[in-house]
Amino acid sequence: MGVNPELTGRVYPAGDAYSVGREKIREFARAVKATHPAHYDVEAARELGYKDLVAPPTFAIIVAQRADSQLIEDPEAGIDFSRVVHADQRFVHHRPIVAGDELVAELHVDQVRSMGGGAMITTRAEISTAEGEGIATTTSSILVRGEGQ
Repeated sequence: MGVNPELTGRVYPAGDAYSVGREKIREFARAVKATHPAHYDVEAARELGYKDLVAPPTFAIIVAQRADSQLIEDPEAGIDFSRVVHADQRFVHHRPIVAGDELVAELHVDQVRSMGGGAMITTRAEISTAEGEGIATTTSSILVRGEGQ
């Protein structure tokens, strides 16, 4: 079937909220080798003016990829995930993510561009609290390789 070129402009609504927990932040910080004490110690985070542990900036990818899964799993999208190569990821933070946040993400398909036998898809996840406070915007590009690539 191939990637549906009419995906551009499609919006996938926010799903269930993701609860940001202290241990999730600590585990992620260890995995990405983030060493700042505010990722591990509540008092260190509070000394900096935060209510709880602060997530490393790339922690937003967890919430963004939950939103991305709606596109990947959409049968109308025509995406064969076994043919996907991650091309780019960007983050714009409106405020740090902290333990206790309940986050949701609305996914926007900003562009679908044919490339050889495949397609480059650019998406934007608008991450916010369940109450609507903007937290981060992530922009991602994936290349879906065509047959024989």
